[in-house]
Amino acid sequence: MKKLLCMLLLLPAWAAAHDNQPNDHTQWNQEIAAFESADHVNMPAPGTVLFIGSSSIRFWTSVASDFAEMRTINRGFGGSEIDDSTYFADRIVAPYKPGAIVMYAGDNDIADGDSPQHVLEDFQAFVRKARSLDARVPIAFIAIKPSMARKALLPQIRQANIKIRDWAATQKAVAYLDIFTPMLGPDGQPQSKWFREDGLHMNRSGYELWIGIVKPWVDRYGKAAATR
Repeated sequence: MKKLLCMLLLLPAWAAAHDNQPNDHTQWNQEIAAFESADHVNMPAPGTVLFIGSSSIRFWTSVASDFAEMRTINRGFGGSEIDDSTYFADRIVAPYKPGAIVMYAGDNDIADGDSPQHVLEDFQAFVRKARSLDARVPIAFIAIKPSMARKALLPQIRQANIKIRDWAATQKAVAYLDIFTPMLGPDGQPQSKWFREDGLHMNRSGYELWIGIVKPWVDRYGKAAATR
């Protein structure tokens, strides 16, 4: 009992220490270089809707057909965290002059021990970076999903989503797209029907749910940006 109490007392200190650990962005150099090679062959036109973030974006291979009425570009790199996208923004955001940005990340951040507050601050930093490149670019954050594989992290995921939702509501053209709530079952727990066998990455049903929530935002802001 005493040992458990000591662990609980030390947990906040451990979390704070982890939040201060620098992320090794260099692990993604190969993926970023591959994006740049693709851009050298076929650079997307300005005004494209940029989908960026971690594996849920990378595995969204049907983005172009799911949003066929818009020009889109997928720049997801699996396993990445929010601050990885910020770090590489000069290479995988700035060159495209995107008309709108859709981000999914934060999942790996929480799994890696980042606190909900840290996740919020990393997203705020991404918005600042994107807005330093284009002060008017609309940005949407797809809520961190409630996956089967990370069911134990649901309280932290919920808190991170709430923090981002509340902050986004105070910002101009920054949106929180709530896929978290509809992915939960009646018992408030993750549902396997949205996921592949690994319980982490989504199947087509999961992406179809996302499309229904993301598309109205893309239709509104992506089309408006194309006429700027």
